[in-house]
Amino acid sequence: MCHCLACQQRTGSVFGVQARFPREAVIARQGDATAFTRTGDSGNTATLYFCPRCGTTVYWEMATQPDVLAVAVGAFADPGFPPPRLSVYEARSHAWALPSGVDLEHLD
Repeated sequence: MCHCLACQQRTGSVFGVQARFPREAVIARQGDATAFTRTGDSGNTATLYFCPRCGTTVYWEMATQPDVLAVAVGAFADPGFPPPRLSVYEARSHAWALPSGVDLEHLD
């Protein structure tokens, strides 16, 4: 889970959630993809690939990890997908995004 401003702008939400896989473990389906390269809070670049028809971010590659592909967790459309194990850039987190004391198992 990333709270950086670049992820907030990319997703239109208060954070981005991704799953990272070894590049050789990912098979991209056929179809058109549009690429956009952006610079994150760290100064590192990522090239994002998204559907040119609906705008959904499908996956991205990070310059600092060329052997890894990140896939937006929402692209799996699976509410049972495992929760994030790592959260970064909490200094950019919206205070109300995950209020302390909230029982996350009972959110509607």
